[in-house]
Amino acid sequence: MAGAIIENMSTKKLVIVGVILLLFQAFAFMVGGLIAPRPTTATDYLATKCVDTVKHRQETKWFMPWGPNQCDKIRTFDEAMAKRIEASNIVFAVHIPLPNKEMSPWFQFMLVILQFDIAFKVKNQIEDGAWVTFDVSLAYRDDTVSEWTEMAHSFEQRKLNCNFTTAKTTENEGRYYECDLLPFMEVGSVAHKYYLLNIRLPIYERKKVNVGIGEIKDIRLVSIHQNGGFTKVWFAMKTFLTPSILIVMIWYWRRITLMTRPPVLLEKVILALGISMTFINIPVEWFSIGFNWTWMLLFGDIRQGIFYSMLLSFWIIFCGEHLMDQTERNRLLVYWKQVVPIVFGSFCLFIFDMCERGVQLTNPFYSIWASEVGTELAMAFIIVAGICACLYFLFLCFMVFQVFRNISGKRTCLPAMSKARRLHYEGLIFRFKFLMLVTLACAAMTVIFFIISQVNEGHWQWGEHTVQVNSAFFTGIYGMWNLYVFAIMFLYAPSHKRYGDGQSSSQCITGDGANSELTTTITHVDGPTEIYKITGKEANE
Repeated sequence: MAGAIIENMSTKKLVIVGVILLLFQAFAFMVGGLIAPRPTTATDYLATKCVDTVKHRQETKWFMPWGPNQCDKIRTFDEAMAKRIEASNIVFAVHIPLPNKEMSPWFQFMLVILQFDIAFKVKNQIEDGAWVTFDVSLAYRDDTVSEWTEMAHSFEQRKLNCNFTTAKTTENEGRYYECDLLPFMEVGSVAHKYYLLNIRLPIYERKKVNVGIGEIKDIRLVSIHQNGGFTKVWFAMKTFLTPSILIVMIWYWRRITLMTRPPVLLEKVILALGISMTFINIPVEWFSIGFNWTWMLLFGDIRQGIFYSMLLSFWIIFCGEHLMDQTERNRLLVYWKQVVPIVFGSFCLFIFDMCERGVQLTNPFYSIWASEVGTELAMAFIIVAGICACLYFLFLCFMVFQVFRNISGKRTCLPAMSKARRLHYEGLIFRFKFLMLVTLACAAMTVIFFIISQVNEGHWQWGEHTVQVNSAFFTGIYGMWNLYVFAIMFLYAPSHKRYGDGQSSSQCITGDGANSELTTTITHVDGPTEIYKITGKEANE
């Protein structure tokens, strides 16, 4: 009898395959934990206060905080008041990176966060609901002598959220507010060596611009970018895994097409899962090293969204096709109630991503978190997505429970069989249950991964080696999904082996109660797999 490899492969060979996959999984975690550095690096910058002495400011003038052409500086605003320098003529300048360093395309992206140092004064307090208006420009160059080239310029607003933890009295003047970090800028590629930020805080009292924002002492920035070493490890994994999954996918579908019957729904969905995994694996990021592709972050999010949508849909169909109490199988429309919410949720996340990273393609200073409405919408998206993820996992556990319960009900028919056939079917049931538990474990690991990824960057010390936790989970989870898709395509590919005497019989459940009996019939050697026959599945195509 022909069946899937998971059914006909000997237990010894199956154990060997499982051990090899487990070793590759451990290696994937070790690559991130012991070889790759942490995924990102954060660098702190203190903005230099430059003075614009030109009354009619030229648009092409840039203020450098250090170097041979550095600007005229002041240390404090008290010095500016003594020199009668207006606040609108003060430019906060930040050069990225620090002196004697260079940025690199291997950094992939650059995220900048801003924080104000605001001193308390009784006569100049921060008003409730205060907003700060920026006149900000970004420039770049690739050597230390050429002129700066403007990359972006924008007027942006950010809402101040500051608390003063002590009493607001004259004795506490000079103490600093505790202000939240503000999203400031995100660039989707780091194609140049040097970047320069010039920030102005223009004051227009009539229009209430930058009025009631307290006494700003300093502006601090935190620049976050991907580590070049981690990028190289990540690219190497993608380059290795792409042909691996592609070859297995082609081999799998070739075996499907060699059968005399048309492919069933589950086989088509497994192929779609392999295609989506290949799509996310293709290392197009290599081109970002030589090209200034600012859309790579958005493209990466789209690829991940397609893969996760396919994966979530696959799990639903995978469980549903093995539920024995369903009357209609092998039809995608049967699962529309489960698949449509997954597709709709993915589309909503795509719209949310386009509202931020899509706009950032033309204005890197834009942030959906900058406005109250945007913040509420963003939080709503995140909360709803988290709730839906938990509900989906619970629903998946329920479906797996139903499959196990139905299979347990069928096992009551096994004692009526011969010993050899009974042991064979018991082995099939055990293998299938084990695969379902692995599926749940993969889903659980994904949930844990997303929770840990929200925690601050950290590492553990293990003997003489430093284990980068975040890097290990990035590479480990990514490797886990590839190994899972590889295993599904390999184990569910049709086997060339034969089981039993090869005579035609029919598989059905006859009788009821204690008289129920499981009999087997093979319509032809390329018919449905045995696990489908156990669950009463026949192709409707």
